Amino acid sequence: MKKNKIYLAVILVSLFFVQCTNENAFLIEKNRVGLISSTDKVSDIEMIFANDSIVSHISEGALGDGESKFKGDNDEYLIYSKEGKHLLTLVPKTSQDSSSTIKYVDVFDNQFKTEKQLALTSQFKDVNLHYMINKVETTLSSATLYIDELNATITIDKKELGINPFSTDKVQLEQIPEMAKLKSMTIWFE
Repeated sequence: MKKNKIYLAVILVSLFFVQCTNENAFLIEKNRVGLISSTDKVSDIEMIFANDSIVSHISEGALGDGESKFKGDNDEYLIYSKEGKHLLTLVPKTSQDSSSTIKYVDVFDNQFKTEKQLALTSQFKDVNLHYMINKVETTLSSATLYIDELNATITIDKKELGINPFSTDKVQLEQIPEMAKLKSMTIWFE
């Protein structure tokens, strides 16, 4: 009888840890997106995302011979679910260096959420209600919101703001409609 209670306790504790791990697999926090954190290295990506598909776009860097199809300045690691859905894009601090840590993560999947339920499906009112927006920067096609609490940038397309997409007018926080949809979310690692 005592053995059964011990087995039951072990099973319950195991289930608790599995549940916590599943919940954390999609949690966005400062210096963490799901299973990847600011301390993880490029060499850890395959192990961390062993159940997903990884597409590597390696920049030419100083070794480039001009023949590469990918000529960006940064390496990119695109993470896809086994079903083919784009989840994340990871960019390391140093290109062509497997010991480099991650510079930033672009979030592409709605499953990734903050503790306050902020996700790509959120609207501006959700951002404004739950987070301090520290700065707004305007580009030709979007407004970028800076959220220091998450070390994140969130972009909103100017079309959502009712502004001419190629206008150079500066966007003020008060101009952004509550129902404006988010275009992208990037978590920067320190």
